Amino acid sequence: MPEEYKKVFVTVGTTRFDLLCDTIMTSPVLKALKKIGCKEITLQIGNSAFEVGEYEKEGVKVNAYRFKDSIQENIKGASLVISHAGAGSCLETLEANKPLLVVVNEDLMDNHQLELAEQLQVDGHLYYCTCDTLENTLEEVDFSLLAPFPKPDATLFVKYLDDIFRVKQHVE
Repeated sequence: MPEEYKKVFVTVGTTRFDLLCDTIMTSPVLKALKKIGCKEITLQIGNSAFEVGEYEKEGVKVNAYRFKDSIQENIKGASLVISHAGAGSCLETLEANKPLLVVVNEDLMDNHQLELAEQLQVDGHLYYCTCDTLENTLEEVDFSLLAPFPKPDATLFVKYLDDIFRVKQHVE
C-alpha cells in the first residue's frame, strides 16, 4: 500500500505566488491530494492575495497564514511539502528529509529557481512541476522513490581551507 500524505504543507516563502495558492484550492488539485491521503493542508501564503483563514473544500481542511518566524515546525509536521522553488525553502525541506514537490513560478523563469529545481530532480531529491501540471504530477509521481538529501560534511570545508593554506605556503 502506498504511503499516505495526510498533512501537506504548502509554502510560497516571502514572495507573492497567487497562482500556486489559487491552484492548490481548485477541486481537481484537492481531489488529487485527497487521492494520496491528504486530509489537511497548511498553506503559507506570503504576500499573495489569497485570504488568511480556515477553509474546508473537497473534504480537505485548509489553514492559510501569511508568515511565521520559522516554517521549520510546519515542515517537520508535514508528510509532504509543496513549495515554490526558493533555495531556502527547498533546502530546509530536503534537510528535514521530507518528500518535496516544487512548483516553479513561471513568471520568474529568468531566475535561478528553475535551474535549482531541475538539478535537484535530476539528482532524485524532489519532483518539480508548474501550476498547470500540478494535478497531473500529484497523480503520477511516487514520492517514495526520492533519494534522501546528503547531510552536510564539515570536513570538506576544513579540507578546502587546508588545501588553500598549503598552496599559499608553497607559493611564498
